[in-house]
Amino acid sequence: MKKWLPIIPLLFFMMLTSCASKKKMIYFQGQNSSSTVFQNAVPKIQINDMVIVNVSSTNAKAAEAFAQGIRTAAGNPTAAPNVYTVNDDGTIALPFVGKIKIAGLTRTEAGDYIREQLKDYIIDAGVNVSYANFKISVLGEVASPGTFTLPSERVTVLEALALAGDLTIQGKRKNIMIIRETATGKQTFDVDITGKDVFDSPVYYLAQNDVVYVEPNGAKVQSSIVNYTAFLSVAGLILSIITFATR
Repeated sequence: MKKWLPIIPLLFFMMLTSCASKKKMIYFQGQNSSSTVFQNAVPKIQINDMVIVNVSSTNAKAAEAFAQGIRTAAGNPTAAPNVYTVNDDGTIALPFVGKIKIAGLTRTEAGDYIREQLKDYIIDAGVNVSYANFKISVLGEVASPGTFTLPSERVTVLEALALAGDLTIQGKRKNIMIIRETATGKQTFDVDITGKDVFDSPVYYLAQNDVVYVEPNGAKVQSSIVNYTAFLSVAGLILSIITFATR
């Protein structure tokens, strides 16, 4: 018995620091075949979004009006031409036609609607609407949390996690929270990236201003409560005393 006492602290340490099970760490397990397509989850333009409206035409002077004197909701010139901030009533103010409501529309729908409103002024108008400030935030147990401004609205929860450097070893992979602002208030969704069902989640494709939050796992929470280093030191001291006393 005495010969085993010196290695007990080592065994005890190994038990406390054992790795999480393989099943809890591996992504996309299972046999599910995804049916999620981006077209069914295209983000809608929201109040306070900044959008770029590019108008083209064979009538150069008419199109030029859309690159001059563009104003924000506060009435100040923007840093770049063609950038409009969506007002609290969901509108932007365009040359010729005045206020046009685009909140609640996709980029494509907004472009089609604006072109329709301009047909009395520019017969052959081509309109392209894009985001100037599409952003998402990733918080919690990731390598590099932060807010990311993206050039495209086509971004998945997996790409967002990749932008943040992926989850740390302490992050929960089975219930990642997505916080989304909707017309009726904030909604939360849970996503499990250890299974292939993640591809069918209604929030697999993120929307403007979504927040992705990764919770700490039980070991991380416990480590914030219990000082394992001190605990192991005391345990080692006690076992050393027992070893010395039983010689």
